[in-house]
Amino acid sequence: MTTTRRTLLAGSAAAATGALTGASAAQAHTRPGGRPKPTVVLVHGAFADASGWNDVAARLLGDGYPVIAPANPLRGVAADSAYLASILATLSGPLVLAAHSYGGMVITNAATGNANVTALVYVAAFAPAEGDTLPDLQYRYPGSKLTPDALDYRPHGTGADAYIKKELFREAFAADLPKTAAALMWAGQRPLHVGAFEEPSGAPAWDTVPSWYLAARNDQVIPVAAQRLMAQRAQARTVEVNASHVAMISQPAATAELITRAAR
Repeated sequence: MTTTRRTLLAGSAAAATGALTGASAAQAHTRPGGRPKPTVVLVHGAFADASGWNDVAARLLGDGYPVIAPANPLRGVAADSAYLASILATLSGPLVLAAHSYGGMVITNAATGNANVTALVYVAAFAPAEGDTLPDLQYRYPGSKLTPDALDYRPHGTGADAYIKKELFREAFAADLPKTAAALMWAGQRPLHVGAFEEPSGAPAWDTVPSWYLAARNDQVIPVAAQRLMAQRAQARTVEVNASHVAMISQPAATAELITRAAR
């Protein structure tokens, strides 16, 4: 994470909760008994960036949790998972990984074999089994409005990138956000490499790591029936909220609460 992003997130937390200083700051990163609080790693999905986690990060920082929200390259399941795994390898102590949407594919693979990862939290996210692809899960049940026809494809030297079309962005991705907020998200969206859509997932970390799931009942990207299926397979402790696909933005308190529960 860049110094600028750390500053922005820390500033958000200070505005929301008041800055922690001196002895109180030292105590904030420990749990009863002197055990360190886990570092929470927030992983964004496709067509988005780490700023979508800002309100959640502010709450977690205010509660004394170390937080990082790295950029997800969005180049493919294996490449993105390897990149996140390389970041996790630089972090000491217990780790809680929380992911949104496609980010769930990434944490499911990146956490495999990392003994420091104590919990996985999926927020309207893909929680794949071995061999699953994005279309396998997204279109298993009817209801997704993020179909191939909803995307613009822009070719480049190593393939093509996919973007959500402007006229469909809010309806499909962020229907419970104000129009101005959704318009800004569309303008700043980061694309997913088209190769990622058909790339199968590897052995899932949720098979050995305790998992939590926040299901978004009004999701128009991953139908809630698919979310419930994935949560059940992962034996995840599950809560449901009335939210669009971007539940961590429209329901930050519920999202932060679930992450905190997993971190305990």
